[in-house]
Amino acid sequence: MRWLIQLFSVPRNEPIRDNRAERNLFVRRALIAFLGTLVLAAVLLTNLYHLQVRDFDKYQTRSNGNRIKLLPVPPTRGLIYDRNGTLLAENLTFFGLYIVPEKVDDLDRTFEELRAIIGLTDDDIEQFKKERRRSTRYTPILLKPNLTEEQIARFAVNQYNYPSANVRPYFKRNYLYGETMTHILGYVSKINDKDAERLKKEEKDANYAGTTDIGKLGIERYYEDALHGTAGYEQVEINSRGKVIRKLNEQQPIAGQSIHLTIDLPLQQFVADLLGKQKGSVVVLDPKDSSILAMVSSPSYDNNLFVGGISGADYKRLLEDENRPLYSRATQGAYPPASTVKPFVAVAALTEGVVTTSTTVSDPGYWILPNTTKKFRDWKKSGHGLTDLQKAITESSDTYFYQVAYKMGIDRLSEWMKKFGFGLPTGVDIREETAAIMPDREWKQKRHKKPWVMGDTIPVGIGQGYWTATPLQLAKATAVLVNNGRVNTPHLMKEMHGASIVPYKDPLLYEDIQSPTDGAWAAAKRGMYGVIHGAGGTGRKAFASASYDAAGKSGTAQVFSLKEGQRYDAKSLQKHLHDHAWFMGYAPYQDPKIVVAIILENAGGGSSAAAPVVRKVMDYYLHQRLPKLMQLEEERAKSAVQKTTETAVSQ
Repeated sequence: MRWLIQLFSVPRNEPIRDNRAERNLFVRRALIAFLGTLVLAAVLLTNLYHLQVRDFDKYQTRSNGNRIKLLPVPPTRGLIYDRNGTLLAENLTFFGLYIVPEKVDDLDRTFEELRAIIGLTDDDIEQFKKERRRSTRYTPILLKPNLTEEQIARFAVNQYNYPSANVRPYFKRNYLYGETMTHILGYVSKINDKDAERLKKEEKDANYAGTTDIGKLGIERYYEDALHGTAGYEQVEINSRGKVIRKLNEQQPIAGQSIHLTIDLPLQQFVADLLGKQKGSVVVLDPKDSSILAMVSSPSYDNNLFVGGISGADYKRLLEDENRPLYSRATQGAYPPASTVKPFVAVAALTEGVVTTSTTVSDPGYWILPNTTKKFRDWKKSGHGLTDLQKAITESSDTYFYQVAYKMGIDRLSEWMKKFGFGLPTGVDIREETAAIMPDREWKQKRHKKPWVMGDTIPVGIGQGYWTATPLQLAKATAVLVNNGRVNTPHLMKEMHGASIVPYKDPLLYEDIQSPTDGAWAAAKRGMYGVIHGAGGTGRKAFASASYDAAGKSGTAQVFSLKEGQRYDAKSLQKHLHDHAWFMGYAPYQDPKIVVAIILENAGGGSSAAAPVVRKVMDYYLHQRLPKLMQLEEERAKSAVQKTTETAVSQ
């Protein structure tokens, strides 16, 4: 460095003697400046080479990344119909304000300004922040949903102040029949952190880019993958403010598949109206394949409340409702099945050789456990006298089935009832289902830390004690009985885009029940026939003058255990302590077309409260709905044949 200083400096003590020395100094300085300029130019050219030649591809990609964006295009969600093509769940078009947060200098200030312009709320902001956490950069995020025409107009006037925001259309789910179909359809709602984590774990998050809703319950949840569809994208060119200048390329999304359910909407509505405000559930099956024709849980709630996010006040109201409308009594309500299980126990006892159709028991109105003084009372104080199997089912003798349970033992009893589906999920295509309880030794030890005793077995023989079941389980078991042991899984799916769904079953859980004993199935069904047509039948009054033959079984489930010697007195009890009323049945007897199972909470006796409702359901279906459904099927068949003929002719 010293020589450079000397080169450019002039000695202070020596005057420049002549012009020649001054020129030499200038030349030296000019040469040095030129060399410096040359070096800097070389560095610049080298960098330009790296930018424009060697690393061109890398920097072009970065440049395009700032100029060209891939915007996700969410697919249109599939529609849901009933078995006859009536629309149950649709998509409505709404308008919302979308914003690209990375292009906004001060989001908080923008939020405050938009409060006055479009009525932005704290809930809107909170939802926006949640959505932003799971979105990719520079993706437009919905800030204010469901804009009114006035709000759209007010924003349009002020839009020049918000270049990174714009109004765009979006789809919102709408359930046309609200409470009537809630516990079947479920609902879609906002994707939360738990949903986002699951989608990422399942490597589905890319397909949900730009999508804000996901199926949470019911059919919407179970068939989410099919209903959702496949996301598309738009390749667009944007300016420095994030505004789209032009569309370069696009891949159209694939809409979700539409679904046709097995539900018959008019029947569903009829049953819902029958129940009214009564707490309970009704399940109606087609016995030939266990397709669900109606499944009502009462009370219910409007699933539209959850679409887009339910308000805190509405959710609190539903949570605190003592009638518990949020859970489905059809699949989640576990009640003692009571005497409705006696036909199934009869099949097991006959097959195991514990009884025959001619085995009789003297019924004085109670049964005493051998070698004890423990007395188990019959519902009929005076008893049923000398009782055989058919009479025991027809008149619902508890004493007879106490004796059967004693001889069967809990091991065989539990094993057989699980074959009918008790204590196990039915396999229905909604996830909100409880297996309820089919007790055995292992269950009691695990649950109560106590060994099983014979006194635990006796009430199980009449569907009491630790045993609980859901209405859907009872309906499924009844269909198994109707079909002489053939097990079909209850299902709600009829077809998807015209492709028929074959009713499925899990062979690991449910195998067809084999009964080598001649007449076991017929004997149980004869007893059920007597319930409705026999002189002492508990359902005789409810089905008087019916134009068809039916078979059924009533049940009255105790809400609490009676003390020794105590008699049930409904008048002295509060309503929530009254017995639950059960009834299950099928019709016509010789050629079954319908299976019905019903539970009415705290309604009293099954024969007096539940049987009349089942009668009305069967009357409506067999007299009104079934003829129309058969007519529709004929018309569809003729139409299909006509189309096939026209296609053949044209070819």
